[in-house]
Amino acid sequence: MTTINLITKINAPKKIVFDLSRNIDVHQNSASKTNEKAIAGTTSGLINLNETVTWKGKHFGIYLTHTSKITEMELYDYFVDQMASGNFKSFKHEHCFIEKNGKTVMIDNLMYETPYGIFGKLFDNLFLKKHMTNFLKTRNEVLKNLAEN
Repeated sequence: MTTINLITKINAPKKIVFDLSRNIDVHQNSASKTNEKAIAGTTSGLINLNETVTWKGKHFGIYLTHTSKITEMELYDYFVDQMASGNFKSFKHEHCFIEKNGKTVMIDNLMYETPYGIFGKLFDNLFLKKHMTNFLKTRNEVLKNLAEN
């Protein structure tokens, strides 16, 4: 299993950051490089507990779909999205929010497994982990800019 942990400090209240983080339209904006679009389930606005969204985007030169379900949510503190269907063996993304003095520390814990045995692990080590890390960093920079402006 691969784990990516990111910490992003944002000069905004956590309610704002939390809602931006679960906003489908904001995600589509942050994923414009991969032409990612919500095509089924909750396709705009805020996604909530037990709701799903199916994404279609171009990664590594091919269009892929990924359906996530919000499996846990404690308003303004955390939420978890897990793969319901897609190209990973497993995929779980924990989003945590801690407010200190009107500023938010946003913590991403992404855990996933690739299929295809040793070939999947090799692909992950050579390309996928870096791609996923950069994808999250780009998303977080968009969230930070929106929350702070």
